[in-house]
Amino acid sequence: MKFVFLGPPGAGKGTLAKQASEKLNLSHISTGDLFRESIHKGTPLGKEVQSILSRGDLVPDALTIQLVRERIDQDDCKNGFILDGFPRTIPQAKALQTFAPPTQVINFLLNEEEIIKRLSGRRSCPRCGAIYHMVFNPPRIDELCDSCGATLITRKDDKIEAIRNRLEVYNSQTVPLIDFYERMGILSNIDASPSPVEVLKSFLSLIQKFTQR
Repeated sequence: MKFVFLGPPGAGKGTLAKQASEKLNLSHISTGDLFRESIHKGTPLGKEVQSILSRGDLVPDALTIQLVRERIDQDDCKNGFILDGFPRTIPQAKALQTFAPPTQVINFLLNEEEIIKRLSGRRSCPRCGAIYHMVFNPPRIDELCDSCGATLITRKDDKIEAIRNRLEVYNSQTVPLIDFYERMGILSNIDASPSPVEVLKSFLSLIQKFTQR
């Protein structure tokens, strides 16, 4: 099976993709991970990505498509994969159709109020990288890391103004993908507001229906 996960920031796509990939023995492909890995390895593509990101620009579709295509060509993707963070635009979706058309596209639904609540409550440790949430997974001592005692920080992209900007980008660029895949008849919606355990159950139940057809 080849899956594409869609949904707004804060919907938990990355967490679910990791859990689902382990359950179904599928490769989890995250564009964020691909960017970081290519930069770390110092490949020609990685150097180009690093230069673009250091200027604060978005990575162009053509470069993102090339990275994803190279990843899908690897042996561990022969049994299938879950794409998390790709495609983000219609041109990316059309390109994907030419080399690895998805079997099913899962669209995770979450309202704006819940998105802001989830993202603005996140804290990260600048020393050891641990992640917390002030509502759902708070540290034992307020604003201090359980592991190393460092003062937790709010990432720039988790501040409310940045969250609203991210939602604007999502609505303008990625929401059209919902209609694109709906017209193809391969889109399924899942409510992302319950706990991650419940959302995973919903996903696995949905997949069971596909495999039984």
